[in-house]
Amino acid sequence: MEKVPVILLHNALVITMDSDSRVYKSGGLVVEGDKIKAIASSAEILEQFSSLSDEVIDLNGRIVLPGFINTHVHTSQQLGRGIADDVDLMTWLHDRIWPYESNMTEEDSYISTLLCGIELIHSGVTCFAEAGGQHVTGMARAVESLGIRACLAQSTMDCGQGLPANWANHTTEYCLQSQKELYNKHQDTAEGRIRIWFGLRQIMNASDNLLLGTRDIAKELGTGIHMHVAEIPYENQVVTNTRGVDHGTVTYLEKIGLLHSNLLAAHVVWTNDNEIDFLSKAGVKVSYCPAAAMRMLGFASIREMLDAGICVSLGTDGAPSNNRMSIIDEMYLASLINKGREAHVKGMTDPTAVPAETVLKMVTVNGARAVLWDNEIGSLEVGKKADVVVINHSSWSMVPMHDCISSLVYSMRTENIDSVMCNGKWVMRGQKILTVNEEELLSLAKQASSKLLKRAGIVIPTRMNFL
Repeated sequence: MEKVPVILLHNALVITMDSDSRVYKSGGLVVEGDKIKAIASSAEILEQFSSLSDEVIDLNGRIVLPGFINTHVHTSQQLGRGIADDVDLMTWLHDRIWPYESNMTEEDSYISTLLCGIELIHSGVTCFAEAGGQHVTGMARAVESLGIRACLAQSTMDCGQGLPANWANHTTEYCLQSQKELYNKHQDTAEGRIRIWFGLRQIMNASDNLLLGTRDIAKELGTGIHMHVAEIPYENQVVTNTRGVDHGTVTYLEKIGLLHSNLLAAHVVWTNDNEIDFLSKAGVKVSYCPAAAMRMLGFASIREMLDAGICVSLGTDGAPSNNRMSIIDEMYLASLINKGREAHVKGMTDPTAVPAETVLKMVTVNGARAVLWDNEIGSLEVGKKADVVVINHSSWSMVPMHDCISSLVYSMRTENIDSVMCNGKWVMRGQKILTVNEEELLSLAKQASSKLLKRAGIVIPTRMNFL
Protein backbone atom coordinates (compact mmCIF):
# COMPACT_ATOMS: atom_id res chain seq x y z
CA MET A 1 0.00 0.00 0.00
CA GLU A 2 1.32 3.42 -0.96
CA LYS A 3 2.30 5.58 2.02
CA VAL A 4 -0.05 8.50 2.64
CA PRO A 5 1.94 11.77 2.74
CA VAL A 6 1.97 13.74 5.99
CA ILE A 7 2.42 17.52 5.90
CA LEU A 8 2.98 19.58 9.05
CA LEU A 9 2.25 23.31 9.06
CA HIS A 10 3.36 25.33 12.10
CA ASN A 11 4.14 28.80 13.41
CA ALA A 12 0.88 30.22 12.10
CA LEU A 13 -2.12 32.20 13.28
CA VAL A 14 -4.73 29.46 12.83
CA ILE A 15 -8.36 30.60 12.61
CA THR A 16 -10.36 27.38 12.77
CA MET A 17 -13.92 28.71 12.19
CA ASP A 18 -15.12 25.79 14.33
CA SER A 19 -18.20 25.96 16.57
CA ASP A 20 -16.10 27.38 19.42
CA SER A 21 -14.49 30.03 17.17
CA ARG A 22 -11.04 28.87 18.28
CA VAL A 23 -8.00 30.83 17.12
CA TYR A 24 -4.47 29.57 17.81
CA LYS A 25 -2.15 32.57 18.08
CA SER A 26 0.81 30.28 17.44
CA GLY A 27 -0.75 27.19 15.96
CA GLY A 28 -0.18 24.33 13.62
CA LEU A 29 -1.96 21.51 11.88
CA VAL A 30 -1.10 18.14 10.42
CA VAL A 31 -2.45 16.96 7.09
CA GLU A 32 -2.48 13.24 6.41
CA GLY A 33 -3.60 12.39 2.91
CA ASP A 34 -6.69 14.47 2.18
CA LYS A 35 -7.70 15.07 5.82
CA ILE A 36 -6.70 17.08 8.86
CA LYS A 37 -5.12 14.71 11.37
CA ALA A 38 -4.35 17.19 14.16
CA ILE A 39 -4.70 20.84 15.06
CA ALA A 40 -3.24 22.45 18.18
CA SER A 41 -0.60 24.88 19.37
CA SER A 42 2.54 24.98 17.27
CA ALA A 43 4.62 23.54 20.12
CA GLU A 44 2.29 20.57 20.58
CA ILE A 45 2.12 19.84 16.86
CA LEU A 46 5.90 19.91 16.49
CA GLU A 47 6.47 17.73 19.54
CA GLN A 48 3.98 15.06 18.50
CA PHE A 49 4.28 14.96 14.72
CA SER A 50 7.52 16.43 13.40
CA SER A 51 9.29 13.06 13.32
CA LEU A 52 6.32 11.45 11.54
CA SER A 53 5.94 14.10 8.84
CA ASP A 54 7.22 13.98 5.27
CA GLU A 55 7.27 17.77 5.06
CA VAL A 56 7.50 20.35 7.84
CA ILE A 57 6.60 23.89 6.79
CA ASP A 58 7.30 26.94 8.92
CA LEU A 59 4.67 29.54 7.96
CA ASN A 60 6.51 32.36 9.74
CA GLY A 61 3.42 33.82 11.37
CA ARG A 62 1.15 33.70 8.33
CA ILE A 63 -2.60 33.28 8.78
CA VAL A 64 -4.24 29.91 8.12
CA LEU A 65 -7.97 29.61 7.41
CA PRO A 66 -10.33 27.06 5.93
CA GLY A 67 -10.49 27.36 2.14
CA PHE A 68 -13.05 29.92 1.04
CA ILE A 69 -16.29 28.79 -0.62
CA ASN A 70 -17.87 30.75 -3.48
CA THR A 71 -21.53 29.71 -3.60
CA HIS A 72 -22.62 31.36 -6.85
CA VAL A 73 -20.40 31.59 -9.90
CA HIS A 74 -20.95 31.06 -13.64
CA THR A 75 -17.65 29.50 -14.69
CA SER A 76 -18.72 29.13 -18.32
CA GLN A 77 -19.25 32.90 -18.52
CA GLN A 78 -15.60 33.78 -17.84
CA LEU A 79 -14.81 34.23 -21.54
CA GLY A 80 -17.58 36.84 -21.61
CA ARG A 81 -16.01 39.21 -19.12
CA GLY A 82 -16.87 42.76 -20.18
CA ILE A 83 -19.43 41.94 -22.89
CA ALA A 84 -22.43 43.31 -20.97
CA ASP A 85 -21.25 46.25 -18.88
CA ASP A 86 -23.67 49.09 -18.09
CA VAL A 87 -26.82 47.53 -19.59
CA ASP A 88 -30.14 46.61 -17.96
CA LEU A 89 -30.77 43.01 -16.90
CA MET A 90 -33.07 41.97 -19.76
CA THR A 91 -30.68 43.42 -22.39
CA TRP A 92 -27.84 41.75 -20.51
CA LEU A 93 -29.65 38.40 -20.65
CA HIS A 94 -31.39 38.34 -24.05
CA ASP A 95 -28.92 40.30 -26.19
CA ARG A 96 -25.58 39.39 -24.68
CA ILE A 97 -25.49 36.39 -22.34
CA TRP A 98 -27.88 34.00 -24.01
CA PRO A 99 -26.35 34.50 -27.48
CA TYR A 100 -22.93 34.02 -25.87
CA GLU A 101 -23.84 30.86 -23.94
CA SER A 102 -25.86 29.28 -26.73
CA ASN A 103 -22.86 29.45 -29.07
CA MET A 104 -20.43 27.85 -26.65
CA THR A 105 -18.73 24.56 -27.37
CA GLU A 106 -17.62 22.08 -24.74
CA GLU A 107 -14.03 23.19 -25.32
CA ASP A 108 -15.08 26.81 -24.70
CA SER A 109 -16.65 25.76 -21.41
CA TYR A 110 -13.49 23.88 -20.45
CA ILE A 111 -11.24 26.87 -21.15
CA SER A 112 -13.66 29.30 -19.50
CA THR A 113 -13.85 27.20 -16.34
CA LEU A 114 -10.06 26.91 -16.18
CA LEU A 115 -9.73 30.68 -16.54
CA CYS A 116 -12.33 31.28 -13.85
CA GLY A 117 -10.73 28.65 -11.65
CA ILE A 118 -7.31 30.27 -11.54
CA GLU A 119 -8.92 33.55 -10.46
CA LEU A 120 -10.89 31.71 -7.77
CA ILE A 121 -7.74 30.01 -6.49
CA HIS A 122 -5.84 33.29 -6.38
CA SER A 123 -8.57 34.63 -4.07
CA GLY A 124 -8.36 31.61 -1.76
CA VAL A 125 -11.35 29.61 -3.03
CA THR A 126 -11.17 25.83 -2.70
CA CYS A 127 -14.83 25.06 -3.48
CA PHE A 128 -17.46 26.71 -5.67
CA ALA A 129 -21.07 26.22 -6.64
CA GLU A 130 -21.65 26.56 -10.37
CA ALA A 131 -24.81 28.58 -10.88
CA GLY A 132 -25.78 26.82 -14.08
CA GLY A 133 -24.04 26.95 -17.43
CA GLN A 134 -23.41 25.09 -20.64
CA HIS A 135 -21.45 21.86 -21.16
CA VAL A 136 -21.05 20.54 -17.64
CA THR A 137 -18.71 17.85 -18.95
CA GLY A 138 -16.28 20.58 -20.01
CA MET A 139 -16.57 22.17 -16.58
CA ALA A 140 -15.91 18.85 -14.86
CA ARG A 141 -12.77 18.28 -16.92
CA ALA A 142 -11.52 21.71 -15.87
CA VAL A 143 -12.29 21.16 -12.18
CA GLU A 144 -10.43 17.88 -12.24
CA SER A 145 -7.36 19.67 -13.66
CA LEU A 146 -7.58 22.64 -11.29
CA GLY A 147 -7.58 20.46 -8.19
CA ILE A 148 -10.38 22.26 -6.35
CA ARG A 149 -13.90 21.05 -5.55
CA ALA A 150 -17.22 22.07 -7.08
CA CYS A 151 -20.96 21.57 -7.17
CA LEU A 152 -21.71 21.72 -10.89
CA ALA A 153 -25.11 22.40 -12.43
CA GLN A 154 -26.50 22.74 -15.91
CA SER A 155 -28.45 25.85 -16.91
CA THR A 156 -31.96 24.48 -17.38
CA MET A 157 -34.93 26.17 -19.08
CA ASP A 158 -38.01 24.67 -20.73
CA CYS A 159 -40.08 27.79 -21.56
CA GLY A 160 -40.05 31.57 -21.70
CA GLN A 161 -39.52 34.40 -24.15
CA GLY A 162 -36.32 35.25 -25.98
CA LEU A 163 -34.63 31.86 -25.80
CA PRO A 164 -32.07 31.13 -28.55
CA ALA A 165 -33.35 28.74 -31.21
CA ASN A 166 -31.17 25.82 -30.08
CA TRP A 167 -32.58 26.10 -26.55
CA ALA A 168 -36.23 26.80 -27.35
CA ASN A 169 -36.95 23.16 -28.25
CA HIS A 170 -35.76 21.78 -24.91
CA THR A 171 -38.64 19.86 -23.37
CA THR A 172 -39.18 19.32 -19.67
CA GLU A 173 -38.26 15.67 -20.09
CA TYR A 174 -35.02 16.60 -21.86
CA CYS A 175 -34.09 19.06 -19.11
CA LEU A 176 -34.61 16.50 -16.37
CA GLN A 177 -33.11 13.51 -18.19
CA SER A 178 -29.97 15.37 -19.30
CA GLN A 179 -29.25 16.37 -15.72
CA LYS A 180 -29.77 12.82 -14.46
CA GLU A 181 -27.26 11.66 -17.05
CA LEU A 182 -24.76 14.29 -15.91
CA TYR A 183 -25.27 13.16 -12.32
CA ASN A 184 -24.61 9.54 -13.23
CA LYS A 185 -21.52 10.50 -15.24
CA HIS A 186 -19.78 12.98 -12.95
CA GLN A 187 -21.06 12.64 -9.38
CA ASP A 188 -18.19 12.03 -6.92
CA THR A 189 -15.52 12.03 -9.64
CA ALA A 190 -12.12 13.76 -9.41
CA GLU A 191 -11.27 12.06 -6.11
CA GLY A 192 -14.71 13.00 -4.78
CA ARG A 193 -14.20 16.71 -5.48
CA ILE A 194 -17.07 17.00 -7.98
CA ARG A 195 -20.74 16.85 -7.08
CA ILE A 196 -23.59 17.32 -9.53
CA TRP A 197 -26.54 19.49 -8.63
CA PHE A 198 -29.73 20.33 -10.50
CA GLY A 199 -30.03 23.82 -11.97
CA LEU A 200 -33.07 26.02 -12.51
CA ARG A 201 -32.10 29.18 -14.36
CA GLN A 202 -35.05 31.27 -13.16
CA ILE A 203 -38.78 30.97 -12.64
CA MET A 204 -39.67 32.84 -15.84
CA ASN A 205 -37.99 30.04 -17.80
CA ALA A 206 -39.34 27.10 -15.82
CA SER A 207 -42.70 25.37 -16.13
CA ASP A 208 -44.35 23.92 -13.06
CA ASN A 209 -43.51 20.45 -14.37
CA LEU A 210 -39.83 21.38 -14.49
CA LEU A 211 -39.90 22.96 -11.03
CA LEU A 212 -41.63 19.99 -9.43
CA GLY A 213 -39.72 17.38 -11.40
CA THR A 214 -36.44 18.97 -10.37
CA ARG A 215 -37.55 19.02 -6.74
CA ASP A 216 -38.48 15.34 -6.78
CA ILE A 217 -35.41 14.02 -8.60
CA ALA A 218 -33.00 16.08 -6.49
CA LYS A 219 -34.65 14.69 -3.36
CA GLU A 220 -34.43 11.15 -4.72
CA LEU A 221 -30.71 11.54 -5.52
CA GLY A 222 -29.91 13.44 -2.33
CA THR A 223 -28.43 16.40 -4.15
CA GLY A 224 -28.95 20.17 -4.27
CA ILE A 225 -30.85 22.62 -6.45
CA HIS A 226 -29.29 25.92 -7.53
CA MET A 227 -31.73 28.62 -8.70
CA HIS A 228 -31.78 32.37 -9.31
CA VAL A 229 -34.58 33.74 -7.13
CA ALA A 230 -36.31 37.15 -6.83
CA GLU A 231 -33.67 39.04 -8.77
CA ILE A 232 -35.69 42.01 -10.07
CA PRO A 233 -39.16 43.54 -9.51
CA TYR A 234 -40.21 42.55 -13.05
CA GLU A 235 -39.72 38.88 -12.14
CA ASN A 236 -42.01 39.18 -9.12
CA GLN A 237 -44.58 41.04 -11.20
CA VAL A 238 -44.62 38.32 -13.86
CA VAL A 239 -45.07 35.64 -11.20
CA THR A 240 -47.86 37.62 -9.52
CA ASN A 241 -49.65 38.12 -12.83
CA THR A 242 -49.31 34.58 -14.15
CA ARG A 243 -49.15 32.21 -11.19
CA GLY A 244 -51.85 33.35 -8.82
CA VAL A 245 -49.89 34.61 -5.82
CA ASP A 246 -49.91 37.97 -4.07
CA HIS A 247 -46.19 38.76 -4.19
CA GLY A 248 -43.59 36.92 -6.21
CA THR A 249 -41.13 34.08 -6.69
CA VAL A 250 -40.48 33.08 -3.09
CA THR A 251 -44.21 33.08 -2.32
CA TYR A 252 -44.89 30.88 -5.32
CA LEU A 253 -42.05 28.45 -4.56
CA GLU A 254 -43.44 28.10 -1.05
CA LYS A 255 -46.91 27.46 -2.44
CA ILE A 256 -45.77 24.59 -4.68
CA GLY A 257 -43.44 23.07 -2.09
CA LEU A 258 -40.07 23.83 -3.66
CA LEU A 259 -38.57 25.53 -0.62
CA HIS A 260 -36.40 22.94 1.12
CA SER A 261 -33.01 22.76 2.81
CA ASN A 262 -31.34 21.55 -0.41
CA LEU A 263 -32.31 24.72 -2.31
CA LEU A 264 -29.53 27.26 -2.82
CA ALA A 265 -31.34 30.48 -3.78
CA ALA A 266 -29.12 33.02 -5.49
CA HIS A 267 -29.50 36.79 -5.03
CA VAL A 268 -32.95 36.85 -3.34
CA VAL A 269 -33.11 40.65 -3.54
CA TRP A 270 -36.83 41.43 -3.83
CA THR A 271 -38.53 39.76 -0.87
CA ASN A 272 -40.92 40.83 1.85
CA ASP A 273 -41.00 39.84 5.54
CA ASN A 274 -43.35 36.91 4.92
CA GLU A 275 -41.03 35.49 2.29
CA ILE A 276 -38.00 35.78 4.57
CA ASP A 277 -40.01 33.78 7.10
CA PHE A 278 -40.79 31.16 4.41
CA LEU A 279 -37.08 30.82 3.59
CA SER A 280 -36.11 30.55 7.24
CA LYS A 281 -38.68 27.90 8.15
CA ALA A 282 -37.77 25.78 5.12
CA GLY A 283 -34.02 25.95 5.76
CA VAL A 284 -33.32 27.42 2.32
CA LYS A 285 -29.73 28.63 1.81
CA VAL A 286 -29.10 32.05 0.25
CA SER A 287 -26.12 33.05 -1.87
CA TYR A 288 -25.56 36.80 -1.64
CA CYS A 289 -23.55 38.41 -4.46
CA PRO A 290 -22.90 42.01 -3.35
CA ALA A 291 -21.17 43.35 -6.47
CA ALA A 292 -23.66 41.87 -8.93
CA ALA A 293 -26.56 43.02 -6.75
CA MET A 294 -25.29 46.59 -6.72
CA ARG A 295 -24.71 46.51 -10.44
CA MET A 296 -28.11 45.29 -11.63
CA LEU A 297 -30.43 44.06 -8.89
CA GLY A 298 -30.66 46.12 -5.69
CA PHE A 299 -30.30 45.84 -1.91
CA ALA A 300 -31.01 42.38 -0.51
CA SER A 301 -32.35 42.18 3.05
CA ILE A 302 -29.23 40.47 4.37
CA ARG A 303 -29.40 41.67 7.97
CA GLU A 304 -33.02 40.58 8.20
CA MET A 305 -32.18 37.17 6.72
CA LEU A 306 -29.34 36.66 9.19
CA ASP A 307 -31.60 37.75 12.06
CA ALA A 308 -34.14 35.16 10.87
CA GLY A 309 -31.50 32.41 11.08
CA ILE A 310 -31.11 31.96 7.32
CA CYS A 311 -27.78 30.54 6.18
CA VAL A 312 -26.37 33.36 4.02
CA SER A 313 -23.16 32.71 2.07
CA LEU A 314 -21.26 34.73 -0.53
CA GLY A 315 -20.83 34.42 -4.28
CA THR A 316 -19.23 36.45 -7.03
CA ASP A 317 -21.75 35.67 -9.78
CA GLY A 318 -20.31 35.48 -13.31
CA ALA A 319 -17.73 37.64 -15.04
CA PRO A 320 -20.26 39.53 -17.23
CA SER A 321 -22.20 40.67 -14.15
CA ASN A 322 -19.29 41.40 -11.84
CA ASN A 323 -16.03 41.26 -13.83
CA ARG A 324 -14.07 40.35 -10.67
CA MET A 325 -14.14 36.75 -9.47
CA SER A 326 -12.57 37.66 -6.14
CA ILE A 327 -14.48 36.40 -3.11
CA ILE A 328 -12.24 38.73 -1.09
CA ASP A 329 -13.78 41.76 -2.81
CA GLU A 330 -17.23 40.35 -2.03
CA MET A 331 -16.33 40.04 1.67
CA TYR A 332 -15.41 43.72 1.82
CA LEU A 333 -18.54 44.80 -0.08
CA ALA A 334 -20.88 42.54 1.89
CA SER A 335 -20.12 44.29 5.14
CA LEU A 336 -19.92 47.87 3.85
CA ILE A 337 -23.04 47.75 1.69
CA ASN A 338 -25.15 46.40 4.52
CA LYS A 339 -23.93 49.02 6.96
CA GLY A 340 -24.92 51.71 4.47
CA ARG A 341 -28.22 50.03 3.60
CA GLU A 342 -29.42 50.69 7.14
CA ALA A 343 -29.77 54.37 6.15
CA HIS A 344 -32.64 53.33 3.87
CA VAL A 345 -34.17 51.05 6.50
CA LYS A 346 -33.69 53.02 9.71
CA GLY A 347 -32.76 56.50 8.54
CA MET A 348 -29.09 56.20 9.50
CA THR A 349 -26.17 53.88 8.82
CA ASP A 350 -25.29 51.15 11.29
CA PRO A 351 -21.54 50.43 11.54
CA THR A 352 -22.31 47.32 13.61
CA ALA A 353 -24.41 45.64 10.89
CA VAL A 354 -22.92 42.47 9.34
CA PRO A 355 -19.61 42.58 11.26
CA ALA A 356 -16.33 41.03 10.12
CA GLU A 357 -16.76 37.73 11.96
CA THR A 358 -20.17 37.24 10.30
CA VAL A 359 -18.65 37.82 6.86
CA LEU A 360 -15.90 35.29 7.58
CA LYS A 361 -18.58 32.74 8.42
CA MET A 362 -20.31 33.49 5.12
CA VAL A 363 -17.27 32.35 3.12
CA THR A 364 -16.42 29.35 5.31
CA VAL A 365 -18.93 27.53 7.53
CA ASN A 366 -22.01 29.08 5.92
CA GLY A 367 -20.62 28.39 2.49
CA ALA A 368 -20.10 24.75 3.44
CA ARG A 369 -23.68 24.47 4.70
CA ALA A 370 -24.96 26.13 1.53
CA VAL A 371 -23.30 23.54 -0.70
CA LEU A 372 -24.36 20.68 1.60
CA TRP A 373 -20.74 19.79 2.35
CA ASP A 374 -20.37 21.03 5.94
CA ASN A 375 -19.59 17.58 7.29
CA GLU A 376 -16.25 17.73 5.45
CA ILE A 377 -15.32 21.35 4.71
CA GLY A 378 -15.85 24.90 5.98
CA SER A 379 -13.76 24.73 9.16
CA LEU A 380 -10.40 23.42 10.27
CA GLU A 381 -11.19 20.40 12.43
CA VAL A 382 -9.73 16.93 12.90
CA GLY A 383 -11.25 14.52 10.38
CA LYS A 384 -12.38 17.19 7.93
CA LYS A 385 -10.91 17.59 4.47
CA ALA A 386 -7.66 19.53 4.28
CA ASP A 387 -8.90 22.59 2.40
CA VAL A 388 -6.62 25.38 3.58
CA VAL A 389 -5.74 28.94 2.59
CA VAL A 390 -2.52 30.60 3.76
CA ILE A 391 -2.50 34.40 3.97
CA ASN A 392 0.57 36.62 4.05
CA HIS A 393 -0.44 39.69 6.03
CA SER A 394 3.06 41.24 5.99
CA SER A 395 2.40 43.58 3.07
CA TRP A 396 1.33 47.20 2.63
CA SER A 397 -2.37 46.30 2.43
CA MET A 398 -2.54 44.63 5.85
CA VAL A 399 0.19 46.34 7.94
CA PRO A 400 -0.29 47.09 10.79
CA MET A 401 -2.74 44.37 11.86
CA HIS A 402 -4.29 45.29 15.21
CA ASP A 403 -7.39 43.09 14.78
CA CYS A 404 -6.75 40.03 12.62
CA ILE A 405 -10.44 39.22 12.08
CA SER A 406 -11.44 42.68 10.90
CA SER A 407 -8.26 42.98 8.82
CA LEU A 408 -9.23 39.87 6.86
CA VAL A 409 -12.48 41.51 5.79
CA TYR A 410 -11.61 45.20 5.51
CA SER A 411 -7.91 45.18 4.56
CA MET A 412 -7.06 41.91 2.81
CA ARG A 413 -6.57 41.92 -0.95
CA THR A 414 -6.24 39.05 -3.40
CA GLU A 415 -2.47 39.58 -3.45
CA ASN A 416 -2.34 38.58 0.23
CA ILE A 417 -3.33 35.01 -0.65
CA ASP A 418 -0.05 33.11 -0.52
CA SER A 419 -0.92 29.43 -0.84
CA VAL A 420 -3.98 27.23 -1.27
CA MET A 421 -4.47 23.55 -0.46
CA CYS A 422 -7.47 21.45 -1.47
CA ASN A 423 -8.05 17.85 -0.51
CA GLY A 424 -4.62 17.72 1.07
CA LYS A 425 -2.76 18.84 -2.08
CA TRP A 426 -1.25 22.22 -2.84
CA VAL A 427 -2.92 23.88 -5.81
CA MET A 428 -1.03 27.14 -5.27
CA ARG A 429 2.27 27.78 -3.45
CA GLY A 430 3.84 31.19 -3.14
CA GLN A 431 1.14 32.64 -5.43
CA LYS A 432 2.04 30.23 -8.24
CA ILE A 433 -0.70 27.95 -9.53
CA LEU A 434 0.67 24.40 -9.60
CA THR A 435 -2.10 22.55 -11.43
CA VAL A 436 -2.40 24.43 -14.76
CA ASN A 437 -0.10 26.59 -16.89
CA GLU A 438 -1.46 30.11 -16.44
CA GLU A 439 0.47 31.66 -19.33
CA GLU A 440 -0.70 29.06 -21.85
CA LEU A 441 -4.25 29.30 -20.55
CA LEU A 442 -4.40 33.08 -20.93
CA SER A 443 -3.37 32.74 -24.58
CA LEU A 444 -6.01 30.05 -25.20
CA ALA A 445 -8.69 32.13 -23.49
CA LYS A 446 -8.02 35.19 -25.65
CA GLN A 447 -8.36 33.16 -28.82
CA ALA A 448 -11.45 31.25 -27.68
CA SER A 449 -13.31 34.34 -26.47
CA SER A 450 -12.70 36.22 -29.72
CA LYS A 451 -14.02 33.32 -31.81
CA LEU A 452 -17.01 32.82 -29.51
CA LEU A 453 -18.16 36.43 -29.69
CA LYS A 454 -17.86 36.36 -33.47
CA ARG A 455 -20.01 33.19 -33.68
CA ALA A 456 -22.57 34.74 -31.35
CA GLY A 457 -22.73 37.94 -33.38
CA ILE A 458 -22.07 40.08 -30.30
CA VAL A 459 -20.67 43.51 -31.06
CA ILE A 460 -19.59 45.67 -28.13
CA PRO A 461 -20.57 49.33 -28.67
CA THR A 462 -17.74 51.84 -28.88
CA ARG A 463 -17.86 54.23 -25.92
CA MET A 464 -15.38 56.90 -26.96
CA ASN A 465 -13.70 58.33 -30.06
CA PHE A 466 -11.01 55.74 -30.80
CA LEU A 467 -8.42 56.93 -33.34
